[in-house]
Amino acid sequence: MPPAVIVDAVRSPMGRGKLGGALSGLHPVDLLAQVLNALAERNSLDPATVDDVLVGCVGQNGEQSATPGRQAVLAAGWPESVPSVTIERKCGSGQQALDFAVQGVLAGAYDIAVAAGVESMSRVPMGSARGDADPHGPLVTQRYSPGLVPQGVSAELVAQKWRMSREQLDAFAVASHERAAAAAASGAFDREIVAITTPDGEVRADETIRPGSTVEKLGALKPAFASSPHAPRFPDLEWKVTAGNSSQLTDGAAALLVMSEERAAALGLTPRARIVATAVTGDDPLMMLTGPIPATRKLLQRSGLSIDDIAAFEVNEAFASVPLAFQAEFGIPAERLNPRGGAIALGHPLGASGARLATTLLGYLEDTGQRYGLQTMCEAGGMANALVIENLSAGRN
Repeated sequence: MPPAVIVDAVRSPMGRGKLGGALSGLHPVDLLAQVLNALAERNSLDPATVDDVLVGCVGQNGEQSATPGRQAVLAAGWPESVPSVTIERKCGSGQQALDFAVQGVLAGAYDIAVAAGVESMSRVPMGSARGDADPHGPLVTQRYSPGLVPQGVSAELVAQKWRMSREQLDAFAVASHERAAAAAASGAFDREIVAITTPDGEVRADETIRPGSTVEKLGALKPAFASSPHAPRFPDLEWKVTAGNSSQLTDGAAALLVMSEERAAALGLTPRARIVATAVTGDDPLMMLTGPIPATRKLLQRSGLSIDDIAAFEVNEAFASVPLAFQAEFGIPAERLNPRGGAIALGHPLGASGARLATTLLGYLEDTGQRYGLQTMCEAGGMANALVIENLSAGRN
């Protein structure tokens, strides 16, 4: 099997996912099209040679309903011969797109693939595809009687299980903003971000980072899920999850160029990374957000690596309680966990986040000269993806 390598990775700036956000005036197809073109142009890639474009997208309705990757390929002016497929594994959709692209190259099905993700949460609101429908059905409700709960309530259950205080959650959120602000100020994001042209002008920087966040300011926010219809089921919960210690609704896109090592050499391209191993698993759908823990254990066993071999961990900050529980389980030093901030500061454009995390993690490994990074994401329904990425420049230095 030909080894699969990541030649490049780019992302858009992150825009607030609401009316008036920096990217809200741009159709999601056009947003992704610009990211695809930037990826091709940076690598002098002939788009006609791309075998498939695999795109993570969660809200597949409205403007994201017609296989958004296919529409983006056409919007980018790429040849009509380039196909695309949409992948939906909830918050891990973009990461699953990367997994499938790598697996396709390893299987010999692709020579060149693009793994991407897109979500415009300002234009296609979260949950709008579901409407008032019950996605669980009577048998799932019967099995988990009296029924499953929204992710925010699950985040509260995680915080309770690991005995997290409100101050811990808020302090983690502040640190996320501080790290992201420091990375932006130092130029650490410059290589990964591509400028996006919108009807209102060009966007070059993340809009979501709040460098002035403090524990005191976040402490003034009210718990977001204490009035949930499910709250009476949990009378002992001390409600702590707020908008401030949760991921932001965001517009964004990201894309990675994946190909066989042989094809990269033929094109004169220097691979930046490879995926060492991947894993996906399910976990308790009531707790819902704990999947990264068993997924990481499965991944480490599969890869033959240990926690100590991993220089940096990207654990998606759906809620602050998720990476904090992960940290508690594995004993990870704080400086190795989301070292450039996470979704609390940079936002969580659902289908794009997995590709965005991989892009940021790769940049961090290269800038620090370290070899292995681990990325994992909790997903609705109690699932999780995990992967280990190897910075190939570490072996060349």
